[in-house]
Amino acid sequence: MRKDGADPIELYGKTRAAGFGSEVKRRIILGTYVLSSGYYDAYYLRAQKVRTLIRNDFVEAFTQCDAILAPVTPTPAYKIGEKTSDPLKMYLDDILTTPVNLAGICGMSIPCGFSSNGLPIGLQILGDSFKEANILKVGHAYEQTTEWHRKKTKL
Repeated sequence: MRKDGADPIELYGKTRAAGFGSEVKRRIILGTYVLSSGYYDAYYLRAQKVRTLIRNDFVEAFTQCDAILAPVTPTPAYKIGEKTSDPLKMYLDDILTTPVNLAGICGMSIPCGFSSNGLPIGLQILGDSFKEANILKVGHAYEQTTEWHRKKTKL
């Protein structure tokens, strides 16, 4: 998405403002704040240490299994736009998918059912780094034995 501007700075500002929703902008600002010079040591370096611990936990887990199956979110899906006024709720819904990115492992989400209000429920399949073929096989096997991927939401 590109918006016109009188100069490169205006073009960039208008394009960024039009291209990102309020939640994405909020996360960018939060990330910029955490990486600012006054907070680098307090947040970033500590986060890197926690990231290593998370990575090590997954490395250990994958010595005993080929894949980990888990829910995508701790709660069922909600309607588009329903939680935009509650950013904390939206952040908490990411809690089960964030470790995949922090650990540098592969993951995918597939449909596995519907909530009582007819909205989809996702199953995430996690695999060790560079073992995408394993999770694709698991996902394919799941889809061969279920019909969830063929069903559409009632909304």
